[in-house]
Amino acid sequence: MTVVHFDSYTDARTHLKALLDAAERGRVATVRRESAVTALVDVERLRHYLTVVTPSRAQVVPEAGGWSIFIPGLPVAADGATFDQAVAEMIAGLREYAEDWQDHLLDTPNHRENWGIVQLISLSDDDQLREWLVGAIR
Repeated sequence: MTVVHFDSYTDARTHLKALLDAAERGRVATVRRESAVTALVDVERLRHYLTVVTPSRAQVVPEAGGWSIFIPGLPVAADGATFDQAVAEMIAGLREYAEDWQDHLLDTPNHRENWGIVQLISLSDDDQLREWLVGAIR
């Protein structure tokens, strides 16, 4: 397997198709810009990987005639009269958290390590998030 790497943004821009083709095929594709090296990764491959290494650990509990969902260690919780309503509220809460993280929480010490889950949330549609949260039940 050949790594596709360019040592400058200018070279990468000139060879953008090669970088994108490599990333889409799952090959290593990187670009150096000054002292940083950035990897390009196909979204579906990254999303799948994140679902494997980041289980939701969601806790779903019936309470007060409805349902509550929370994820230990994440400042997001949701309630609903039905299970599906609680899941929908949790998805909305996760999306709001991901936006807040991108906007101002990414450098906050107690949120900094949530990079992976924020990527997972942002790269998933609602059905994918639902499956990640509670499995493929319906």
